[in-house]
Amino acid sequence: MLVLGFESSCDETGVALIEVPPSAAPRLLAQALHSQISMHQAYGGVVPELASRDHIRRVLPLTREVLAESGRALGDVDVIAYTQGPGLAGALLVGAGVAVAMAAALNKPTLGIHHLEGHLLSPFLSADAPEFPFVALLVSGGHTQLMRVDDVGQYQMLGETIDDAAGEAFDKSAKLLGLPYPGGPHLAKLALSGDPKAFDLPRPMLKSGKPDFSFAGLKTAVLTQVKRLGEAPTEQERADLAASTQAAIVELLVRKSLLALKETGLKRLVVAGGVGANALLRAQLNASCGKRGIRVHYPELSLCTDNGAMIAMAAALRLQRGMATLNRDGAFAVRPRWTLGAA
Repeated sequence: MLVLGFESSCDETGVALIEVPPSAAPRLLAQALHSQISMHQAYGGVVPELASRDHIRRVLPLTREVLAESGRALGDVDVIAYTQGPGLAGALLVGAGVAVAMAAALNKPTLGIHHLEGHLLSPFLSADAPEFPFVALLVSGGHTQLMRVDDVGQYQMLGETIDDAAGEAFDKSAKLLGLPYPGGPHLAKLALSGDPKAFDLPRPMLKSGKPDFSFAGLKTAVLTQVKRLGEAPTEQERADLAASTQAAIVELLVRKSLLALKETGLKRLVVAGGVGANALLRAQLNASCGKRGIRVHYPELSLCTDNGAMIAMAAALRLQRGMATLNRDGAFAVRPRWTLGAA
């Protein structure tokens, strides 16, 4: 069985083709991805209408690229999966509309996939794939959640952010420091030459005893420090503030993950989402979990961002378990707001 997957929830257009053997792990045959970062940089963030229009331009050329790389024809595809939500409504409609129209032309079924489930299961595409059950840290620009995962579709929320996500904290702090969009990677790069102890920034809810997060207060503290530095801070002061900000975010993510692992008694952690590519986060999680005999799994760096492979993989795993409700009538709807527990 071949699954073609489309991702278009925000500012990346992703297409991928996965082979699903009857009794073996699904295998990625090819994927292609286009990022809209350069287009949105001028506006300091994603412009939904521009994102939707660009998805329209990119999705079919990327599909042709994937088919050519895999050596398969469009007619060979058995199921077409797409991101149904959550995300930007207009962007989601592009991927869903193309998937359903293509499926109708081929007389093939479609399958709507939860965007966060795609991230959650993306480490199964790596060479070091996890095993169930595990604790998952979903950490991205829009979501920061800790979940217990017993199998595909069996998700229990352990904790989540009560305000900003970790990725928002990175991006908004970076913007305060005058760094370009998307700010997270630029802040992490600047932090390399800074002192993480130079600024005493808060760690909200660090000692709450619960695996929940809060980052709004940290963002406000960064704003206060930027104002104190004045209009012309030195490069070292900016680097020190970047390093201190990153250290605070990472400490919160690590400490809360360890708390969730302790509460569940599980010895396996899966980290997924864009912030999961952060080098300091990976280093500190590896060190802290290693001391406790806990295995940590990550998706490949190329799969941390939004991509079609994670959507096709989530669909493949659901199909293997007989959990997929396939759509054959051509009707579809997107779900811009959709909790993972309802997937």
